[in-house]
Amino acid sequence: MKRAVVFAFIVCCAAVSALSLAEDEKNSKPSATESSAEEFSAEPTTTPKPKPKTTTKPTPPPKTTTKPTPPPKTTTKPTPPPKTTTKPTPPLKTTTKPTPPAKTTTKPAPPPKTTTKPAPPPPQPTPSTNLTVGNYTVMGDKKEICLRAEMALQIRLATPKANGTFIVQPKATKAEGGCQDTKANLTLVFKEGFITFMFNKSNANNTVYVDSMSFSLSYPLSKERKLPFTATNKSLHLFAAKIGHCYSCKSDSLYMGDGLYLDVNQDRMQAFNLTKSNDFGLPDPCPADRPDYRVAIAVGVTLLVLIVVVVIAYLLGRRRRADGYQSL
Repeated sequence: MKRAVVFAFIVCCAAVSALSLAEDEKNSKPSATESSAEEFSAEPTTTPKPKPKTTTKPTPPPKTTTKPTPPPKTTTKPTPPPKTTTKPTPPLKTTTKPTPPAKTTTKPAPPPKTTTKPAPPPPQPTPSTNLTVGNYTVMGDKKEICLRAEMALQIRLATPKANGTFIVQPKATKAEGGCQDTKANLTLVFKEGFITFMFNKSNANNTVYVDSMSFSLSYPLSKERKLPFTATNKSLHLFAAKIGHCYSCKSDSLYMGDGLYLDVNQDRMQAFNLTKSNDFGLPDPCPADRPDYRVAIAVGVTLLVLIVVVVIAYLLGRRRRADGYQSL
């Protein structure tokens, strides 16, 4: 842009100088013939004396040599922008003190005194132990043993939502009860509850059996159900044995209802007519412990049938051979 301005300025100066030279040349040219002033006078009679001829040479115009003045060099340096030093103004300090809350003179009413005692904490689960056989006896009116039992007990909860087991510890269990003419009672008491067996003596059938059972347990078998767990089962005919004999079985599981079971394992029990040494009489095993001869009988009958079939086949074959050798 700067170069274009300079070039235009030079062209303008050259044009101005050329016009001035042309005007000077026009002004410097003389006329072709010059006549004096007498020739044009009106008086013909008078002849004027001739004046000496004067030859005037035109003076040449002075030569003017106009050199174009070069344009001044303009060096335009960009002016740096002014430095502005704007210091940030510090924020105004506002000292607003919080207004203290208004003091209220209303005193809270004291809570009413209640005389309800806190409920005792539920019993904590004991560590699982193995089944242990306990020996329990009941004294009669004559201060002699009228009932004796050896067994391992556990109460079990088995439902789709909860499962739990409580094992009775013989060392922490006490046997209570009594005997009458045809009735006997055995109650096993422990810290978490009790289990009761009611015996009945039938002289007509010559048997002694348990006709009623019940238990109560304050032990957290399940978190969803409230304590205690109770169950009663009457009109039974369990643990039956002849009078003077003891009932024995390796394992019995009795359903008491509502998902509760009473498991009696390795048991021997007898009410009434114990031996002179207060010991058990002859054992009457439970059906599960009795030897099952049905399989042996079935095998024997099968073998006998096979033998009969073989003998009949042999006799028929021998008879056919005898008929083939008749004399001609």
